[in-house]
Amino acid sequence: MADLARPTTGGSRRHTDAGDEPAFTGRFTSSQIEAQPALVTTLPRPFGDLSAATPQLIGQLAHDASPDAAARTAEQHRASTRRVLAYLSGFEGITWQQRWDASPLGRGEITAADLGANQTGQKHSVGVRALVCLRVVQPTLLVVKKHNFNGFPGQFIAAQDDPLLEKYAVQVAHHDFSWAHKREALFDVCCLLAVQGICFADLTPAALLHHAHASRAAKAVLRPGKKDANVFAGRAAWNVLHAMGHFPASTPATMRQALHRGQLTLEELVDRHSIRNQSVRRLLLDYFHRRKSDTDYASLVHLVRHVAHLFWARIEEINPEQADLNISADLYSAWRQQIGVRQDGKPRIGVDTIIIAVRSFYYDLHTWAADEPERWAPWVAPCPVPPSELRGLAKRRRRINERSADRTRLRQPLLPLLVRHVEERYDRTRTLLEQASAAVTDTTFTHGGRTYRRVLTEEDRTLARGGHRTPVRVRDDTGQLVQIEAEEETAFWDWAAVETLRHSGARIEEMCEISHLSIRHYQRNNGEMVALLVISPSKTDRERVIPMSAELFHVIASVIRRHTRDGNPVPILQRFDPHDKVWSPPLPFLFQRKIGSTRSVISPFTVLHMLARCCKDLAEHHPAFRSVTFTSHDFRRIFTTELVNSGLPIHIGATLLGHLNIQTTRGYVAVFDEDVIRHYLTHLNERRELRPDHEYRDVTGEEWDEFEEHFDKRKAELGACGRPYGTPCQHEHACIRCPMLQVSPKMISRLDDLETDLTARRARRARAQAEGWAGEIEGLDLTLQLLRAKRDDTQRRTQRPTVDLGIPLPRTAMPPKEPSP
Repeated sequence: MADLARPTTGGSRRHTDAGDEPAFTGRFTSSQIEAQPALVTTLPRPFGDLSAATPQLIGQLAHDASPDAAARTAEQHRASTRRVLAYLSGFEGITWQQRWDASPLGRGEITAADLGANQTGQKHSVGVRALVCLRVVQPTLLVVKKHNFNGFPGQFIAAQDDPLLEKYAVQVAHHDFSWAHKREALFDVCCLLAVQGICFADLTPAALLHHAHASRAAKAVLRPGKKDANVFAGRAAWNVLHAMGHFPASTPATMRQALHRGQLTLEELVDRHSIRNQSVRRLLLDYFHRRKSDTDYASLVHLVRHVAHLFWARIEEINPEQADLNISADLYSAWRQQIGVRQDGKPRIGVDTIIIAVRSFYYDLHTWAADEPERWAPWVAPCPVPPSELRGLAKRRRRINERSADRTRLRQPLLPLLVRHVEERYDRTRTLLEQASAAVTDTTFTHGGRTYRRVLTEEDRTLARGGHRTPVRVRDDTGQLVQIEAEEETAFWDWAAVETLRHSGARIEEMCEISHLSIRHYQRNNGEMVALLVISPSKTDRERVIPMSAELFHVIASVIRRHTRDGNPVPILQRFDPHDKVWSPPLPFLFQRKIGSTRSVISPFTVLHMLARCCKDLAEHHPAFRSVTFTSHDFRRIFTTELVNSGLPIHIGATLLGHLNIQTTRGYVAVFDEDVIRHYLTHLNERRELRPDHEYRDVTGEEWDEFEEHFDKRKAELGACGRPYGTPCQHEHACIRCPMLQVSPKMISRLDDLETDLTARRARRARAQAEGWAGEIEGLDLTLQLLRAKRDDTQRRTQRPTVDLGIPLPRTAMPPKEPSP
């Protein structure tokens, strides 16, 4: 990180050194706007060229440019500036910039505090700040971050005499920011102008992005491991610059939108996985281009990962000399064993998905080669995936459904605890905020059996003296300071997310996409108004409309009321889709909140963190939550299970959930043992209600005798007839041919006698053939065939082992006990 301290001075010099590029690598380094320093069109010299001015002149300018009216303070600025110039005079160079670059102070190796103070205790940091504001020296970003000058924006703006910069300061003062973010917006722009040596007119989006990357790297050096070290600077400044029209109209509205590049090209997706064989790389590109037309971007990314990374890149790791798709059995076995384990040593769950993608890759080449042999035929090779790999696939998918059902059965009893937790937390923080807002500073009040005191911190008192709004803070009876507004904001969105997910059954992406335009009303014929919620197309690209229950309507109405409580409409924002890597059109999304200086739509990952935090809080009092966490899809499965088990037809449930296949909905339903019994009893009761009442009278003696007589009539010589009660014999007692005859094992010898008799009757066969009695011949052969089949079946049944049902034997009489002496 020494490059951050490299001299970047000189008003007309551009930052073209490699060390001046963003050194903090990450997923934002490739954005839709290339981050680069600004071009200098006009040298920023508000007091002329001071590169070789005398210390007396520069000190006098520092005195005159002091933002404070007190003469003593202005004199301190002049004296401190001269002392710093005296220090720089001890280094080689013609200009002050050259001497600055040669000094440890300019290189960022020390700070002004290391130079000590004079006899009156005056520090050198005031003089360093004056040199930067007067444009005598051009510091590096690391030097500015290390010093953290007090009052730097105010003195810098006053010294520049730049109308555009002053207009920007006015815009910041009127922007909808907290005072902390207004101060940040001023500091970031002034710091950028000083470090890059430009005027405000030369400030571009690319220059601000460069400053954001460089500030992120500087924070990582100065505050390693800190929570805010990975935060981009300049976000508040970007919002103001865009709102005031300083940036071009095509510039994204927020820095976050500018940092996201969007969808990668297929070449970029493939080249992320380092394919050595260029011929295979071109083949994969052609294959993915062909598949691109029938799939979405998220599925295409997974396909590239499966085929290019997990298949071919791993093949090249095992055998770097592999030049074609003809994979040997040994190589396939080694690859198959390798992908079964993840990099962290845990077994990979989605192996079947990878196998199917590879198998489809080979068979697609086979199919396409028939139509375009000149393009695909040279790469046709036997598919290395043996058929045994997919054997048991349906069984493994059933195991997945079983695990999902077990997960639902485990979490359904815990859902009321989670719901009660978020409801009580939101009610507690809301009422506490109401009481704290009405309380006077330094007065106490009681809430929920605890005593609180409305307090103002020193920072709050400073804001109040400046006419700025102060946040509501209270201190509880343990002395802990509570930022109750932030607590109430967090509790509200936790409650809104849980309630919306469990009452709508929407996917997490669909919940985040709910907007003010999603609310519809439908009037029935009887005049009743039904509130409807329009779910935007998501996974299945199929829009659906669901009726809102009273609980769901209450949640949606609470969210809308929260956004419009100040009399303004719901803010219009763009939402970033993390799967397809695209930005939505501007819409009044309901699940949005302001974090820091920027208002944005709540992301699915934020919702997952919210649920994890709630489960962690519950684990302190409920041990069941120590090993159980809720995800957004758990609510969807529980919602489906409760609907279907409550009697809603499953095809209606599939429509509410947006499933194209009813089997998908069936896989969401977790069946409980009591549900099976309850549904069966309900089925019997419904059937009984449909039958006439007179059929449920008591049976008479004659009817019972008739019922018993039926079973007596089913007894035959060879066994028993299995015809239903009340039905006559349909085969005119030709039992040997009847499929309902159940031959008794004791009558196998009788079957032998019948076979002998039928064989002896074969003498009639010759006459039947001579006379042409075809029916007689067919009947004789059929009777003999069925007899032998029944005998074989009866013999097989007699050879089966008997099953002991454990029926207890009757107790034998025990001899009486002899009386004890």
